[in-house]
Amino acid sequence: MSVIPVRRMVILAAVAALTAGCGLPAELDREADPARTGARERPRPAVTAPATNAPAANAPAATAPASGAPTGPGCPDTGTRVSTGMVTAAMGLRATTVTLTNCGERDQRLNGYPDVRVRDVERRPMNVTVLKGPGPITQLEDPGPHPVTLKPGESAYSVFVWRYSAVDTATLRGSGVYVEIAPAAGAARQTVQPEGGLDIGETGMLGTTAWQKAAE
Repeated sequence: MSVIPVRRMVILAAVAALTAGCGLPAELDREADPARTGARERPRPAVTAPATNAPAANAPAATAPASGAPTGPGCPDTGTRVSTGMVTAAMGLRATTVTLTNCGERDQRLNGYPDVRVRDVERRPMNVTVLKGPGPITQLEDPGPHPVTLKPGESAYSVFVWRYSAVDTATLRGSGVYVEIAPAAGAARQTVQPEGGLDIGETGMLGTTAWQKAAE
């Protein structure tokens, strides 16, 4: 498995498109230059996860989660489809956006945080504490639980954040490769493979923001 360097300007542009208004671009900027000196250090490279078999239709959500995603064949029985964006990085901070799209024919209602389990490359459960809110990980704005109604074709998103931990890139040991995500506790989970992996390792914490409706 190769290690791919990520340029900071590309990172910030991508994250700004993903999470406009949620404060993450500013937080990534603060991570890269905490003293505001203008001399920013180069971010550590992210680990690329194995290629996923997710349908190509998931790809647009990686750059700009937005309502109006088409419904169609391949929609799970739950009536919702989960996809993830590329993992972005600034120094020790990692972030990715998870998008939930109503691909069914009836309204879907959300209120709170996604239910998440992280598994390693061998699909074994990882000892990861999933936080409701960014918590001690970063000062990212969290809308908190609030009612969200998705009409067919509309989407909502949650931002996942964690701190970098060194991993064995040959085996991705210590890296979450498979992530099981449900709209809420007790609901059916879907398994996704975030592009870039979740290099949580021994840091052991994954922060999530509450579901919020994607821009029209």
